Order: sequence, then structure tokens, then C-alpha cells
Amino acid sequence: MERLSYLRKKAASLPETPGVYIMKNEGGAVIYVGKSKRLKMRVSSYFLQNHKHPKTARLVSQIYDFDFFLCKTEMEALTLENVLIKKHLPKYNIRLKDSKSYPYIKVTSGDYPMIFVTRERKSDGSKYFGPYQSAGSAYDALEVIKRIFTLPTCKRSFPRDIGKERPCIYRDMGRCIAPCAGGVAVESYRELIRGAEKVLGGNIQRTVAELTERMNEASEALEFERAIDLRDKINALMRLREKQHVVSDARVSRDAFSIYTEGSVGVMATLTVREGAVVRKHELILTGGELIGSDEAVSLIADYYDGIEDLPREVLVDLELDADDEALLSEYLSLIAGRRVAVRRGERGEGRALLELCKKNAIEAERQYLLDGEREDKNLARLASLLSLPHPPERIEAYDISNIGDEHITASMVVYSGGKMKKSDYRLFKMETVDKRDDYASMREAITRRISHIGGEDGSLGSVPDLILLDGGDTHVGAVLPIIKEAELDIPVFGMVKDDFHKTRAITDGVREISIAQELGVYSLIYRIQEEAHRFAYTASQRAKTKSLTRSTLQEIEGVGPARAKAILKRYKLSELPTLTAEMLCEVQGISKTTAEAIVKYFRDKNPI
Repeated sequence: MERLSYLRKKAASLPETPGVYIMKNEGGAVIYVGKSKRLKMRVSSYFLQNHKHPKTARLVSQIYDFDFFLCKTEMEALTLENVLIKKHLPKYNIRLKDSKSYPYIKVTSGDYPMIFVTRERKSDGSKYFGPYQSAGSAYDALEVIKRIFTLPTCKRSFPRDIGKERPCIYRDMGRCIAPCAGGVAVESYRELIRGAEKVLGGNIQRTVAELTERMNEASEALEFERAIDLRDKINALMRLREKQHVVSDARVSRDAFSIYTEGSVGVMATLTVREGAVVRKHELILTGGELIGSDEAVSLIADYYDGIEDLPREVLVDLELDADDEALLSEYLSLIAGRRVAVRRGERGEGRALLELCKKNAIEAERQYLLDGEREDKNLARLASLLSLPHPPERIEAYDISNIGDEHITASMVVYSGGKMKKSDYRLFKMETVDKRDDYASMREAITRRISHIGGEDGSLGSVPDLILLDGGDTHVGAVLPIIKEAELDIPVFGMVKDDFHKTRAITDGVREISIAQELGVYSLIYRIQEEAHRFAYTASQRAKTKSLTRSTLQEIEGVGPARAKAILKRYKLSELPTLTAEMLCEVQGISKTTAEAIVKYFRDKNPI
């Protein structure tokens, strides 16, 4: 009661101005970040009423103190709230589950921008288009874009790699403008990129019209090969267009949001309409599980557009946003887009129909999520019960050590999340402080380096795992627990104990062993995770060993020492070495013509035709 009285008095002293508040638990950890246009009223509401919603009640019961930032405007408060949520990843804030792992098409900045598929959005000056429903749809769109605008498909970086290597066959086929050969002006390259960005932004019809005009001109000039090429590009764009569902006339550019929380799982569904057609749709599961108010909805949509390039001119929502929040969200999105973005309720006509379709997608996404996750949820719930965890773990990280003698010591980190192995979050830790075989020291280094990222902006590494599993027994757990405690983190750590047949028979917390031999579902889950951690670590060690042996082989050649062998392997893949010419090898720094010819001769003699 004394603490509650203190919190009430502190909240009552706040001014009625816009601001951001940060709730902390007794250990000082940030558990919630919020914003309000009237700070005093909002923060006081936490401590002056009985909360019916269980999650809000749990949050309030854990608040030991709070900090706050006064802001001049609601816009400033919204921006600061987004920054602080990303920094602290508070336990009780609603987040878009796995939102950052959805595929996007990224266009980098610079004179010669690169364009590729990525699952990470960063504040690095690049442009992001998406998110796409699947990696396949993103790569399909990228392939069409690169073919139409004759953009490079290789991983060369320009202007760094201009003139370093001969152009590939795509230049001869007319499939690539080949900036690697030189002679491609910066403005010419950027004009192609701008065309690609238009298509990625949904402006397909305009591009089709431009290509059609060029095709007709080529045909009239009797340039039939060029006309056929342009026709094929138009057909590729039209096939891309045919996959889209037309819902309005070609002038319409809008996004629709529906947040469905009536079921046991919250879902935010989005439909992206460009030139009157639905070009993308996807549904995101919400963590948090509470009813979403106006403030939370504004923050969620603002977070969705963080780093996104192709903002629409209109955003439709089926949420209970008051006029002030609609105006705030519109102002925020307009600032990002550099032009007016209207936010509306879509209460009639095509807007209403689009929102109803969006809500149907949200409901179906919840049904599929529950159907797919029911079995895994039972396994996770049983695992939580066996390990006495407070709740089923959403993110499990498993670690294994692999080495070849005292060389190539590598720790693997694999992640189980959302009912499956999340390969985009896997990490490898090549030992930096351990120079001989020592599994315990290696595990300590790996965990130390892993938790150093918690709370940072390193994507998923910034989050706190719900459970850490180690490939090993009591001693492994004992080696890691002090590191977790020293970092003041509350992360359960268990070892996966194997039997004489290398099968997981039990889980240990360092003191007691918990048998899972008779728990078929849990056993299967743990076995999959443990085998994947071992596979990932072993593959990395073998890859390093192969590279090392190849480097040693190169050093058998006269004129090639460790530094030159490393430089060659940094530039070329192992499989490419027998096919290299002396001219190509001379492009590697430190390789003379004589040495290059010796390398070519070595592989020619070794693999005679």
C-alpha cells in the first residue's frame, strides 16, 4: 500500500501535457512504455482504479516506479515512444510478432543502389518495399523487376567493383546493363532504379504504358528483336498484375488495417491497394493479448510503417480512433511520406468493403494460427509445466559447441519461435578468447556475447529469450548461470542430457534431472531443437576446416603464402578456383602475374581435361 500511495502521489504531480511514461519493476527493468496527450490523467489512471483486464492488472501489480519525458507535442511523444519501445522491448507492450522477419525488397542509397530481398528493416537511408506475404513472392517480384530494368543480379558492389572483373553472360543476353564493365553513368543507373521503385510501389500500369509506347516505336523502326524483348517485359508485368485482386479504379492508392481481438489471439491484417488492385496482403499476430485502445493502435500502425517507402495517400482503419488520434497518425505518416496521407474510418462504399475483407483475413489468420499451433502449444505448455516455468516459452534458444581438435571452435545458436525453427535468427560464434578445446569456456563466451546484445537494436538479438537450452549437463548449466545472474537477467537455463545412444533422455537445471523419456511430445520437440543446434555448429566447423585445408593447399604453390591464400579465398569461392584465369587472379591484391600463372598451372595439372 505504501508503494501504491507513492505512485499515486507521483502521478498526481505530473503536468497535463503530452509526454511518454516508462513503467519499471522492482529490479529497475522497463516493463511498459506509453504515451499520452495528457500525462497526468493517463498515468494516474493506472493507480486509481481496479482493472478488469487480467494483463493490465498484472502490469500494475509489478510497477515499482516510473520515469517520464515531457514533450512539446503529441507527434514528439509518438516518435519518442516508438524509439523507447524498440530500445527496451518491454514485456507488456503489444508488438507485431515476427514483424521484422517478414521479407521486404530493399533499395540501398548511393550512386549505384543495390536491390535485394531482406528480412531486416534498418534506419540506414535505404528504401523498403513490402512487407511481402512470403519470401517466394518477394523473390518473384524482384526477378521481374531486375529483368525489366536490366539491373544486376550478382552481388557486386558499385562503384567499388567497376572494371575488376569481366561482365557475365547476362550483358551479352541484354539482361543486365553491366555497370561492372564501366561506361554506365550514375544518372542512367539511378533512372533504372527509379523505374524499379515505381513498380515496387504498385505503379505497374504506368510502366506498362511506357514500355508499350517504346515497343510500338521499335516495331515501326523495324527493330523487331527489341520490340519482342519489350513485349516479353510487358507480359511479365501483366502476369505480376494478374496475381493482384482489383478492388477499385486505377487512381486509388490506399492501405486498410483491421485489428481483430475478439478471439484468443490478436491479429492485425493489412491490405495494400495500389492502382486499384490489392498488391499485397498479410496478417501479423499480436503479442500482448489485451484489448487494444486508441493509443496502442496508433503506435502499432506507426511501427508498421517504420522504414517503409511506398506509403499510400490514404489509410483506412476499422478502429475506434478519436479525431485527435486520426489527426496525429495522419500527421506522423505525412511526415514520413513527405506528402499528405489521410487517415479515415472507411465507413461507406469501397472503403467499407475493403475493411470488411481485411477483417475476414484477420479472422481466418487467427483460425489458421490456432489450428497450426495447437499441437505445439500443448508441447510448450507441458514443457513449461515440467520445467516449472511461469508461462510457455515463446522464444527458445539452444546452444551447441563444435570443434576439430583445438581449431575452428564454434558455438551455434538456433532459435525456436512461433512453432518452428526460425533460421533467420540463427547465429554462429567463432571463439575469440578460447584457443583450445574447452566446451565450458566456449559456452561461457558464447552466452556472454549473446546477452550483450539484449536491449540493443540488433533485430531479434535485442530480445530476451524465454528459455535457454544448452547441449550438455549439470556442469554446462553451472558454467553459464553466473553470467546470466551477473547481467541481472531472469532467463531459465537448462541442459539437454543425452544417453549412451546420443539421444536426449532428460533436462537438467544444474541440480536435478527431469526425465522426458515418457513425454513423447516434449521429447520430440527437444530432440528436434538439439539436433538442429548440433547440425548448425558441425556444418560451420566443417566449412571452416575445408576452407583451411584449401588455404593450406594453395600455400603449396610457389609464391602463395598465408596472406595471399586468404586474400584469394576472400574474393573467390572454393569451387571457382579451378576455373580462374591468370587475369582474374591478378585482380586479387598482392597476386602478381607470375604467381597467378603458377596457380592456374597447379589446378590445370591437378585436373587435366
